Amino acid sequence: MLDMLIKNARAVTFDSIQMMDIGIRDGKYVGFYECGSSPEADTVIDAEGKYVFPGIIDCHAHFEDPGWTYREDFATGTKAAAAGGLTTIIDMPLDNDPAPVDPSGLEAKKAIIADKAYVDYGLYGAVCGYNKDDLVPLTKQGIACFKGFIRPRSSMTVGPFNGVESGEVRDALYALKGSGGVCCFHCEDDPMVTYDMKRLKENGTGTYQDFLDAHTVLSEVLSVMQAVEIARDTGGKLHICHVSHPKVAEVVKKAIQDGVDVSAETCPHYLGFSEDIFEEKGILAKGTPPIRDREAMEKLWDYVLDGTLSCIGSDHSPAAIEEKDPEKTTIWTAWGGMNSIQVFVARMFDLAVSKRGLSPELIARTMCYEPARRFGLYGKKGDFKIGFDGDIVIIDPEKEWTCSNDELYTMHHNSVYDGISGKGAPVVTIVRGKVVAQDGEVIGEQGYGNFIFSDGTAK
Repeated sequence: MLDMLIKNARAVTFDSIQMMDIGIRDGKYVGFYECGSSPEADTVIDAEGKYVFPGIIDCHAHFEDPGWTYREDFATGTKAAAAGGLTTIIDMPLDNDPAPVDPSGLEAKKAIIADKAYVDYGLYGAVCGYNKDDLVPLTKQGIACFKGFIRPRSSMTVGPFNGVESGEVRDALYALKGSGGVCCFHCEDDPMVTYDMKRLKENGTGTYQDFLDAHTVLSEVLSVMQAVEIARDTGGKLHICHVSHPKVAEVVKKAIQDGVDVSAETCPHYLGFSEDIFEEKGILAKGTPPIRDREAMEKLWDYVLDGTLSCIGSDHSPAAIEEKDPEKTTIWTAWGGMNSIQVFVARMFDLAVSKRGLSPELIARTMCYEPARRFGLYGKKGDFKIGFDGDIVIIDPEKEWTCSNDELYTMHHNSVYDGISGKGAPVVTIVRGKVVAQDGEVIGEQGYGNFIFSDGTAK
């Protein structure tokens, strides 16, 4: 007897779409059957006409918990994730205090968030320069990925978290070499950005163009080139966060061809918006790196399709209402992040499958399989395999949707996606054999989500 059966599933993996029935018992996949030949089950869900994914992972989310929870906490963030069709998120350490900079900081964070999550979660550790001796111990506590910002320490201090200079990047990659851990970096050349910001604040017009001119493609390219060369020299594992432009992706592509152990991600705002979105949405569209021009947006898809940009993350980085209020902020002082997690899956399905006619396999590759492999969750998440966690996301390809601020579960209702429409959306979210959301309504329990202990090996 099964606990749950998903029948008539068009099961989507990174390299196939197959009709099958999917059996779950005790929270795990226990069987994949020819349609109509499966055992009986306590709960049966008919997925006729819909696509069924082996859970979906957001590999880049900021929930600000513990720390700046006035923006988002683990309860509101993971509730929105469940509603939006995510079964696992990997949470960033920025703005955390205590922060996962060492084993005690990690345990403190885990204790604070333990009873809050609606979906499963992995955690990033922090790369802060001063904590190189704590990185390997953190991998033994289930952390496979470590986030840092390549910039002078003096230019960034958020609680225990600070910038990482080039020598410290090298130290971190050396320290993690052999452990399986991967260093993930926000790459912009900080001295160049700082110089251009000062110049434009003094002599600019205060427009979004000033912000673009301060956060140039060149600054992103230079920083990625530096990180790649350090990875080449050390033999460490490197991941480039939120690639915004094809010139940056080309640096990554050439490094991969050279045998450097580097991966990279992009985000739906770089694949679906161009810089003219700022005319419509204003500072709601502010993020770093910034949204680029239309030609760059279109060309960036080539690097998703060829596997250079192997992962897609939301980079959900929410703000309080006043931090995105044009009456209270400027292009320089407004928070540089976007509320996106609840619409992330639907937006990517619409952009890739509905609008471009691409196979849903692309979603399974970039949002299930590759994130699980790179961030040490494969074996539990990311694929239809016996013994993996029984995570399911059912997407109705015909379901039309419009994002509305009023329907967001996030702490603040100020998304750049408000009013954006599309076709194809999650209708059922299942975590370890339990339905946590249906038709956009969260029906799961707070605290059901588990910390997913990474095997410590980034593929």
